Amino acid sequence: GSAGVATSANAATQLAAPNGMTLYVFDKDAGGVPTCYKDCATMWPPALAKTGDKMDTGWTTVKRTDGAMQWAYGKHPVYFYSKDVKKGDKLGDGIGGVWHVAMAP
Repeated sequence: GSAGVATSANAATQLAAPNGMTLYVFDKDAGGVPTCYKDCATMWPPALAKTGDKMDTGWTTVKRTDGAMQWAYGKHPVYFYSKDVKKGDKLGDGIGGVWHVAMAP
């Protein structure tokens, strides 16, 4: 038989990277400034932008302390979660009460 793909009512508003991996926002990133570094960035790798990358409307980039450019949506820097292994995984949602799946308005 064929396997169906279950989608929730709000699936269309969840943000994912071009590779299909879920993106997250960090509540402590006030004013659009990334604050997740070192051990935090190992667990939550920033979604980095390369020169020439193009994204849809609503996406911007913010500069990290090491000079790398990180994608942001609606002024919220976005991250991956290192324990997500396949497209659609959302294992990081709600961790510590400060990590949330990035959502389009």
